[in-house]
Amino acid sequence: MIIEKVFNEFPILDSTNLELKKIEDIHIQEIFAIYDNDKVFEYCGIIPKHNLQTVQKMIGHFERDYMKKSRIKWGIFEKSQREKLVGIIEAMDFNQKVNMVTIGYYLAETSWGKGIATEALQIVVKFLLEEVDVHRIQAEVMPLNEPSKKVLLKNGFIKEGLLRQATVWSGKGVVDLEIYGLLKDDYSKND
Repeated sequence: MIIEKVFNEFPILDSTNLELKKIEDIHIQEIFAIYDNDKVFEYCGIIPKHNLQTVQKMIGHFERDYMKKSRIKWGIFEKSQREKLVGIIEAMDFNQKVNMVTIGYYLAETSWGKGIATEALQIVVKFLLEEVDVHRIQAEVMPLNEPSKKVLLKNGFIKEGLLRQATVWSGKGVVDLEIYGLLKDDYSKND
């Protein structure tokens, strides 16, 4: 794993329709619209935030986590919408011994069902496997989160199993989680 590719300088990634880049204070209203919506976090271990100042502080936490080299959160920007932030995709739990990383993503409700999460994940997978040289990418998904599972499957992830009552998620208590994984070898075969 070439961790410096992630944490030396914030990587800006893009595709035809999307740009993934750093979330800054100027994006506060778009970030607040995401965190203020209970539906967005129905199947996530994140508690919605209904206070603008709380969300403002979170942007600082994104930077702190990045500087600690523990997590990177990219804002998902739709190019056709004048660089409007429509979601977040993140990589965390960089396990250099196993050469593995965990990913997660969530979108503003107005951007659901448009293929944005699928395309954003495709960009991040390509970056992590081809440039950072990660061997395994995994995602933890609540069993009822069908849209998220579809995004993973479209990107070549394989459902590896169900962890029953395996973890505590904020606001949800003890939950079951399905584990999806993508190995570099799987990705190479799909090229």
